[in-house]
Amino acid sequence: MASDDLRGRSILVTRPRAQAAPLARLIEQAGGRALLFPAIEIEDVPAAGALSRLHEFDLVIFVSPTAVAKAMPQVPAWPARPRVAAVGAGTRRALEKHGIANVIAPATGADSEALLATRELGDVAGKRIAILRGDGGRALLGDTFVERGANVEYVTCYRRLPPKPPVRPWKAGELAAVTVSSSQGLENLFAVLAPEMLRSTPLFVPHARIAERARALAVREVLLAGHSDGEMLERLVAYFRSHG
Repeated sequence: MASDDLRGRSILVTRPRAQAAPLARLIEQAGGRALLFPAIEIEDVPAAGALSRLHEFDLVIFVSPTAVAKAMPQVPAWPARPRVAAVGAGTRRALEKHGIANVIAPATGADSEALLATRELGDVAGKRIAILRGDGGRALLGDTFVERGANVEYVTCYRRLPPKPPVRPWKAGELAAVTVSSSQGLENLFAVLAPEMLRSTPLFVPHARIAERARALAVREVLLAGHSDGEMLERLVAYFRSHG
């Protein structure tokens, strides 16, 4: 529903390019101006060989909607054997759009800790688990499953790259807010944008871990929102209502 809660506010949306449109649309429906600047560029990594062996696994885990988008086109037909798990609701919805049902996902939260706490993944001893992700990333999922007695294999299906600096960098005071969806994205922004601009602009993040990193980088105002686009919009609207 259109409103004017964010009228006159320029808000930087730094999600990866393929995921930015829904939040940008919500910001503009609320009267704001969404400026797209992906903090992470995504590059395809061919993984058809590894993905052709998914039938060998008991469980396949997707760590993000990007993992779904990059892996699924390389899978000729989804095998019947493995259970499927997703780190959060957004990843689960992306899988459902590809026809995969009964996805294991945390009821609340959207991180490795939340998925590891699900009842279905408590006993994985002797199971073969494939984790579909980008290059690098947190090792908590795999390490924990190994500790629980599982055999873990990582399948890299995309590569994260830093963005190029903008042609005309934003200066302090030009942006009403910056939204960031990952710690790596935040680090990338500090590498290509003016640090003082980032430190002096309200920063909205979906996770306490990102907020902690932002404070370590001396960002003066860090606002914690939920994981979904709707929750991010609600936090933005509430903040600017209280700040005139």
